Amino acid sequence: MNRRTMPVTAALAATAALLLTACGGSDGDAKDKDKIAGADGGDSAKPEKSANPSGAPAEDEPDGVDVSLPKSMNLVFDWDTPKDKNEAAAMSDAANYVRAIYRGVDKRTAKEAAVTAYSTGGGLHYAKVQINGRVDGGWTATGTRRHYQATTRSAPNGKSVEVAFCADSSKFFGKEVKTGKVLKSKPSLKDYDYFKIVMVKFPTSKGLWQASKVFVETEAKKCQ
Repeated sequence: MNRRTMPVTAALAATAALLLTACGGSDGDAKDKDKIAGADGGDSAKPEKSANPSGAPAEDEPDGVDVSLPKSMNLVFDWDTPKDKNEAAAMSDAANYVRAIYRGVDKRTAKEAAVTAYSTGGGLHYAKVQINGRVDGGWTATGTRRHYQATTRSAPNGKSVEVAFCADSSKFFGKEVKTGKVLKSKPSLKDYDYFKIVMVKFPTSKGLWQASKVFVETEAKKCQ
């Protein structure tokens, strides 16, 4: 089903929205269920703790967790790296967070090491909802999802960075695991979402940043 990005809307809500899957979509319900976006995975969700160093990479190897995906899932991050070191690291791990979610979808489990490594609190909750929604629905994803128009903004204390970006899922579709059927749909505004992910430094790592909150605006005209 198609992916879309969404700006911070307080009421992006409810279970239906949270269960939107992140793969392209077919006409009708299947398409909506495929968004990786869908709701505020931060404030509206009860915070969860990432599996302590369990899923987090070693302190001297912040990128030591596997976030590789099958060739059928092509996530493109078409953006420039910020000059600020912390913002650059936060943006890089925001991309890893997105990859981790789709790795969980591919592996059919929200317990993937990459998920607990690159998320915490509301970000972890959001990832679990997205992955479990697809697993329960019997879907995976296929095609190309493009991420672009990225911006970063640091908190005064330097411990968190907001990474915002657009996502175009017009060529990214849901796929039924059992039948292999690709759930395609006609291009529309629903293919575009705007994300704001709050990244925080992992306490015991010099290089790892984790997604702590996720805000998504669906049908984002600014991303067309």
